[in-house]
Amino acid sequence: MHRTDGRANGGAGGGTAAGRGARPDDKPFYELSRWATKVPQEERTLISTAYRDKVEEDLKFVENVPGVPKPDPILVADGVTRRFGGMTAVDVRHFELERHGVTALIGPNGAGKTTFFNLLTGFDAPNTGTWRFDGHDLGRVRPEQVARMGMVRTFQLTKVMSRLSVLDNMLLGAPDQPGEGMFRALFPFTWRRREKANIEKAEALLERFLLIKKKDDLAGSLSGGQRKLLEMARALMRDPQLVMLDEPMAGVNPALKQSLLDHILALREEGTTVLFVEHDITMVRHIADWVVVMAEGRIVAEGRPKEVMRDPSVIDAYLGARADIDLGDDAALGRLEAADGAAATDGMTETGGASAGREAR
Repeated sequence: MHRTDGRANGGAGGGTAAGRGARPDDKPFYELSRWATKVPQEERTLISTAYRDKVEEDLKFVENVPGVPKPDPILVADGVTRRFGGMTAVDVRHFELERHGVTALIGPNGAGKTTFFNLLTGFDAPNTGTWRFDGHDLGRVRPEQVARMGMVRTFQLTKVMSRLSVLDNMLLGAPDQPGEGMFRALFPFTWRRREKANIEKAEALLERFLLIKKKDDLAGSLSGGQRKLLEMARALMRDPQLVMLDEPMAGVNPALKQSLLDHILALREEGTTVLFVEHDITMVRHIADWVVVMAEGRIVAEGRPKEVMRDPSVIDAYLGARADIDLGDDAALGRLEAADGAAATDGMTETGGASAGREAR
C-alpha cells in the first residue's frame, strides 16, 4: 500500500511538486484506484485526500465574487467575448481555475457555457480576449495542440468512432505513436514496444471504467452512458493536467451516474484539475470544490457550492419567479421536482380529457 502525509504533498502553499502537477510516487495514475480507498494507518493520510485538502485550504479565504483571483490558478482568461451577429454569447471579463480542484460551471440553457468551452479549447475563435493554460498563451493554438499541452475535453454529444473497436478508440488518444509515421512503420522494432505500452495502458483504463469486456466491440454498439465513459477514458490516455467535461451526466442512466461521479472525484485525487458543465444542482453541490455561474454569457457568481446556491442572482437565473427556493436544500429541490412532475402529469391528463371529449363529440 502506498501512503504519504497529506500535508507533505498537498499543503496550502501549492509550492511542492504535487502542488504543481507532479503525481506522487511516480505511480501510474490508473493504478491509484486499486488502493486509494484503503484505511490509512494512525496519523497518516491517504494520498487520495491530499489534493482535496490542498484545494480546500487554498480556497478557504477566497471571496465569493465573480472573477476573484485564486491562490494557484492553472487556467486564466481575460476579456473573452464571442458575438454571433448582434447577440453576445460570451462576455467573460476575468476567470481563474484553481489547480487540482473540481470546479462546476453551471447556468441555465443558453448561458454560453459550451461556447466558453469551445473558445478555451480552440474549437472556436473569440472576438476579443486572451487566456493562458499553465502559463502558456492559448490564443492562437489549435485544438490538437491544446490537447498535447495537457488540456483535454469531452463533448456534450459524444465523439466516439462508431466503426472502430472500443480499444482502437482508446489508442487514438495515446500521445506517442511512432508507428504512425510512413517510414518508421516499415521497421516494427522502432515502435512495437511503444504500441504494447499504449495497449496495456488502454486496457487498464478500460478495466477501471468497467469497459474491458467491450474492448473488441464496435464503439457504435455501446449505450449512451458507456460512450460517456469511453470518451472520458480516452481523454485520460494523454495524462492530462486539466480535463473539461461538457455535461458528463446528460443522457446517462442512474446506474452509470454514480460511476461517473466516482471517476470525476478520482481524477482530482490523481492530481488532475476538473472543470465540468452540469445542470444537476444537487450533484454539483456535493462534488464540486468551487462553482462558477454563467447567465447570458457573463459570470454572475462564483464561490463555494453551499454559499453560491444561496446567492440571489443564482436563484433568479435558475428559478425566476420561484426565487424563494433554496438551491442548496436537497429536500426543497425534491419537492420542486415532484411539483413540476405532478403539474406535467395534470397537464397531460387535461389535454387527454379534452381530446377524448372532442372525439366523443
